[in-house]
Amino acid sequence: MMDSRQRGTALLVAGCFFMEMLDGTIVSTAVPRIARDLHTGPASVGLVVTAYLVTLAVLIPLSGWLTARFGPRRVFLAAITVFTVASLACAFAPNLGVLVGTRVLQGAGGAMMVPVGRLVVLAGTARRDLTRAVAYIVWPGLVAPVLAPLLGGLIATYASWHWIFLLNVPLGVVAFLVARRLIEAGPHGTPPPLDVPGIVFVCSGLAALTWAAHLVSGAGSDPVAVVVTALAATAALAAGGRHLLRTSHPLINLRTLDVPSFRASALDGSLCMAVVSALPFLLPLLFQEVFGWSAVKSGAVVLFVFAGNIGIKPATTYLINRFGFRPLLIVATLGLAVTTAACALFTATTPVVVIAVVTALGGVARSVGLSGYATIAFSETAPERLRDANALFATSHQLAAGLGVAVASIALRGGAALTDAPRSAYAVAFVVLGALCLLPTLGALRLHPAAGDAARSVGAGQTRVTRSAVSDSRKSE
Repeated sequence: MMDSRQRGTALLVAGCFFMEMLDGTIVSTAVPRIARDLHTGPASVGLVVTAYLVTLAVLIPLSGWLTARFGPRRVFLAAITVFTVASLACAFAPNLGVLVGTRVLQGAGGAMMVPVGRLVVLAGTARRDLTRAVAYIVWPGLVAPVLAPLLGGLIATYASWHWIFLLNVPLGVVAFLVARRLIEAGPHGTPPPLDVPGIVFVCSGLAALTWAAHLVSGAGSDPVAVVVTALAATAALAAGGRHLLRTSHPLINLRTLDVPSFRASALDGSLCMAVVSALPFLLPLLFQEVFGWSAVKSGAVVLFVFAGNIGIKPATTYLINRFGFRPLLIVATLGLAVTTAACALFTATTPVVVIAVVTALGGVARSVGLSGYATIAFSETAPERLRDANALFATSHQLAAGLGVAVASIALRGGAALTDAPRSAYAVAFVVLGALCLLPTLGALRLHPAAGDAARSVGAGQTRVTRSAVSDSRKSE
């Protein structure tokens, strides 16, 4: 069982994860108010969201090397400090340029904060306790995007948008003080040389990919700029992949993907994360733009996703131990696909209770699915490869979370091109996202039945059998 220090550390990281994810989505609700106060257009304020997400995705790969060089305690405390100070600077930004710059700084802090914190938790947790530890960390990341529309709507309606950033200051101070007591110095020393070519290829490729998705999702984008940016991203990432597989000390160790359970989490889990992050973006837009609901009402209804998350959370560990990862991931991803596609049937006359039930069931599916992926990711990863696996996992899932909103916007624009009815455009977007979530279902079907059993609480005899089966499955693949 986890001791009180381990639980406290896991909850601390969970709180930091909540702040990071909340700041990635809450600003969207206040875009009109921010644009008006800064004397610019709403489209330009979109840079405030994009700059934060791009910085997160680009700088996460550096977290592993920095942890090895300076130790987890120093990096974690510095990350909290940067995030908190940047939040304060965002609140007092006098113009759009300064706001975008401070959001980049805020993203830099977030990029180091959560991956390093998660690494501290994983390194100090026995495999049999992984499911419980990951559950502590994951649920705030699921809750934050759901709370964001309501919280953002309340702040934008009844207060100033500056409070969106000011709320992080007391939370950051508390997190810093708690971290000083809980996080130990840990090992650090002289890591391998920093992979500078890897930084150039990976960071520029991820930035270009995120920017290309932003351009495609925006109205009136220049097709030439989109194509050029997309080609640049493809070329950089292709060259980066080739380099990472050949160099002896890569920035991101792609060889960690040779473990089937980790590969499923990094790839299929990222697709699932993209769908999960897209829904809290699309649903409030449907409710406000098509149904004519207020920001507060639409945010309140989206909270039923949160109800599903919390309702199933106490049972997640039991379900994993009872049924195993493969059956649970199949059911969770299929459930998320069905409930997402079902949103296409919503109309202005659909009873609110029906919408609430569908969104709550979607919350159950997303909670079980992402908890399963986050746990199985490290269940069979060797301790000496944990830092590399953590960096790749964090990068892939953060990139998916950022691109999920862009994918939803692209699907919405595609639906608008096919039909003149606004509701039909949203229906197309929901169906596309539901179909996308079937890909992780296919991936879960290909998992070995014993995958991840090292992290389950099973009997001694069963543990020996399942671990042997996993070993045999690795050899066969």
